[in-house]
Amino acid sequence: MDAASSSLPSFDCFDGDCMMMFEPVTKDVMKIIKASPPKSCCLDPIPTPLLVIHLEHLIEPITAMINQSLLSGIVPVSFKHAVVLPLLKKPNLSPEELSNFRPVSNLPFLSKILEKVVLSQLKKHLTKNNLLDNFQSAYREFHNTETALLKVQNDLICAADKGHTSILALLDLSAAFDSIDHSILLERLSKTFGLSGVVLKWFSSYVSGRTQCIIINNQTSPVFDLNYGVPQGSVLGPVL
Repeated sequence: MDAASSSLPSFDCFDGDCMMMFEPVTKDVMKIIKASPPKSCCLDPIPTPLLVIHLEHLIEPITAMINQSLLSGIVPVSFKHAVVLPLLKKPNLSPEELSNFRPVSNLPFLSKILEKVVLSQLKKHLTKNNLLDNFQSAYREFHNTETALLKVQNDLICAADKGHTSILALLDLSAAFDSIDHSILLERLSKTFGLSGVVLKWFSSYVSGRTQCIIINNQTSPVFDLNYGVPQGSVLGPVL
């Protein structure tokens, strides 16, 4: 056990109604699939466009598989393997510098559908219990970089009108997606955000046992375990 896992930080305790179980889904799966970009991953057993064409014949087993995951609190192993394609952060950056690349995880199409189902129910819990910070603009409906900048601009203008001097400090987290400790994450989901029971078990299954390989110039690396972090390119990764 690593040092972070053996001495977990303390968090404020959640005092609302805990989210203990997921709600089984029915027609939601069909809507989510039809609204999703029909992108395929090399890990998909069939191309996504073909799946969409024959969706009316496949929707029942797909929905049953998703509900089985929600009710059991277990994420299928095949959904936890990713193929990483390094992408340049900006087109004008040099490909000779490894730090200029962003490792985006390509995941099976159905794994993202499962994540979208979970995210929908998680958002309802977060909104109902006012668990998101009032000034959080990232990964939130009706919020984006524009709302964040408007808030900062308004504060600066208000301060200037009062004759105050303002100092703006900007912080950037390096490798935020890759450095998340799973034990700390699960502890916070439990203590601060009120996830328990099957729901907490599902998130524990989601972050554990993940693997990935890297493809560069049609060459595939060996598969290796991911003991830290959340997939950059997944649906739940940014929220977590």
